[in-house]
Amino acid sequence: MQYVAPVGIGVLYALLMSLVREPHRRHLNALMVAGAGAAYLSGGGLGGWEFAFTALVTYVAFRGLDSWTFIGVGWLLHTAWDVVHHVKGNPIIPFAHTSSLGCAICDPVIALWCLRGGPSLIGTFRDRGRSREEPRATMAR
Repeated sequence: MQYVAPVGIGVLYALLMSLVREPHRRHLNALMVAGAGAAYLSGGGLGGWEFAFTALVTYVAFRGLDSWTFIGVGWLLHTAWDVVHHVKGNPIIPFAHTSSLGCAICDPVIALWCLRGGPSLIGTFRDRGRSREEPRATMAR
């Protein structure tokens, strides 16, 4: 469950974000990745490197205001930072020892969705259901 739940959280994140219309969805995701970049600032245990990483992700998030690719890259950067914290630093949630590992599993799911352009998953499922329906016969006038 430790490995499955983070995948579900990533999918749930993409589903919930699908409720937000573009371009607000992209802008909100840029803000989310910027916030994730600062998640370890108050106790990640890697000293000045925490500030350097936050500065890098802030720049990537700023570029993400206009680019889903940059947002996806930001989530992948955060994935790498989660792995570093799981191995060497402090966990993202102090009382949950494997929380950084969970985050490292969740973040690539979100990154993949972002690198695909952050499409509305709700719209995708809705459209897929329509394509299976039989075409309606039209009545001749």
